Amino acid sequence: MSEIRLRFAPSPTGFLHIGGARTALFNWLLARKEKGKFILRIEDTDVARSTKESVDAILEGMTWLGLDWDEGPFYQSDNFPLYREYVEKLLAAGKAYKCYCTPEELERKREIAISEGRKPKYDGTCRNIKEDRPGAPFVVRFKAPLEGTTVFDDLIKGRICFQNEELDDLIIQRTDGTPTYNFTVVIDDVSMGITTVIRGDDHVNNTPRQILLYQALGCPVPKFAHVPMILGADKSRLSKRHGATSVMAYRDMGFLPEAMVNYLVRLGWSHGDEEIFTLDELIDKFSIEAVGRSAGVFNPDKLLWLNAHYIKTGDPQRLAGLLLPFLKERDVDVSGGPDLTAVVRTLQDRSRTLLEMADGAVFYYRSDFQYDAKSVAKFLTPSGREVCAELASRLETADELGHDAVAALFEGICAERGVKLKDVAQPVRFALTGGAPSPAIYDVIGVLGREESVRRIRRALAL
Repeated sequence: MSEIRLRFAPSPTGFLHIGGARTALFNWLLARKEKGKFILRIEDTDVARSTKESVDAILEGMTWLGLDWDEGPFYQSDNFPLYREYVEKLLAAGKAYKCYCTPEELERKREIAISEGRKPKYDGTCRNIKEDRPGAPFVVRFKAPLEGTTVFDDLIKGRICFQNEELDDLIIQRTDGTPTYNFTVVIDDVSMGITTVIRGDDHVNNTPRQILLYQALGCPVPKFAHVPMILGADKSRLSKRHGATSVMAYRDMGFLPEAMVNYLVRLGWSHGDEEIFTLDELIDKFSIEAVGRSAGVFNPDKLLWLNAHYIKTGDPQRLAGLLLPFLKERDVDVSGGPDLTAVVRTLQDRSRTLLEMADGAVFYYRSDFQYDAKSVAKFLTPSGREVCAELASRLETADELGHDAVAALFEGICAERGVKLKDVAQPVRFALTGGAPSPAIYDVIGVLGREESVRRIRRALAL
């Protein structure tokens, strides 16, 4: 069996959106599972709308998700000579023709067809013209069959059949000499040896036209799999009103790439009741035939749940590196504070995103916070001040400050004074954090260390 070759072919007219990322992921997974090749192609023939910024955004999004490509990125704009060569081949073989109909004539034909209740497709006026018309502008149309059917077995949707009489003579080259989408896609897939095309189901109607082009060129027709679209919670097509649609926007909101990959693959694909997969498990278990035929519904809460799982179970040192940019956005300098990896360990169980983790980490590195007067009155009561002072003294003389050792200090004060743990923990927490939500107080003291913990308590007592 020949090597499977798949491609992801985005247009560089914007960011890498959620739907495109899922399509890329499905292609990548199948290529990795079958030990084939995953090719990245940038479809930048729309010169007016294509930008380098968009190309960079797509490459950045792919890299962040870990979707490495084996070949490319290739750019359609480099292939214009190849497209012209194939246009000439079809013209010479009588499988394409020059159409001299003006836009005004085409619009009149369209209006007449609509008024007569017919499908507004090209009527073939120029289909059999043999002679050229020097100096007259023209487009090149593909001479599609006028009868019969075009059938293909979609790997997701099953057998799909189109009546050829419903397909008009596709323009493959515009008046200015530039090729059209359906034509360039076929030529690129032929030249790159693409064996399987996985793409969004908004391309289903393009497929019969492309199949006819493959056949006219005498080239093998690849297998097709059309992935259902992604809907918002209101069952309309996913858009900005449902939240961010850019993959990198989710990175900037503190989501991890492994959570996004896990979530995207489950938007349409399933393996029993399993929800969480490692990348190796996905590669092993993925099959395009297991992708559902119905649209996936984007659920931000499910993504948030997955992200919380990956943060909770993630490597603290790696998370610390990912957290740094979010702390810099908050003007937090970690160089003079506690070990960031230790800080992360205390926050993993309570953070759903890196944004939340960054917010939770700020108090560790900023001790110049202002104490709220009402909170001072609430927590630093005479008894609260006494237990804070007592704990500060015991911290200064403690042999070590591990979790159990700090817990023993608190328990000792509670037993001697006949008070509950909260009566000690609440004023101490307030003194150390200024009232910010924080992890377990024993862990906070362990991370801040003896000197900083005592200094903060003494500062609060000096109010």
